[in-house]
Amino acid sequence: MSFVLPANWPDNAADATVMQNELRHLVRIQDDFEPPRTIAGVDVGFDTVRDEAKASVVLLDAQTLAVKGQVTAHQPVSFPYIPGFLSFREIPVLLKALSELPQIPGMLMIDGQGIAHPRRLGIAAHLGVVTGLPAIGVAKSLLCGTYQEPGPEKGDASLLMHKGEKIGTVLRSKDNVKPLFISPGHRVSHDTAVAYVLRCLTKYRLPEPTRLADKYSKTLKPLI
Repeated sequence: MSFVLPANWPDNAADATVMQNELRHLVRIQDDFEPPRTIAGVDVGFDTVRDEAKASVVLLDAQTLAVKGQVTAHQPVSFPYIPGFLSFREIPVLLKALSELPQIPGMLMIDGQGIAHPRRLGIAAHLGVVTGLPAIGVAKSLLCGTYQEPGPEKGDASLLMHKGEKIGTVLRSKDNVKPLFISPGHRVSHDTAVAYVLRCLTKYRLPEPTRLADKYSKTLKPLI
């Protein structure tokens, strides 16, 4: 299995904006997938001293949430830090990591935005289009849009709106904790994105795929 970086990958914001505006039209926010057997949790961190990106991917059984595989990959950063363009820093190393998984995931759950992005192409949407895989964005903070605070209990939710368009769901994933910002990435509807996040929640604020990817990125200890 190998995922290849698209040709003419931008190295500046002007070219990246052009690519975002082209790819946003390829994003599908309707359900278009078979029930996944596996879900890959995705997390990216950066070593500012070495100017290096590190991707951690954990593969989980979609039903039991048991860990079936985990990989990490490192790569020099080739795009500057610019808010709204983080996918151009993250996708090269993510494709490297995904290519090392023992099998192609049935779905991606990504620590970041899906279409809840000014140009509707956050990391989950961008990575979904590049790989062709169903993808869901699970962000810990707001990038754009407005919302009413959801209720205090797990499962309470409200709409995330931007310029008159629904771009995601603000979801209380655990009683009395800060909500998560859930948005479709690719080939997944709004309702299904929320449903899968809820299915993957245990006793923590984050769903298991992204929680374990984050944990693995910090410790690099085997999770199996």
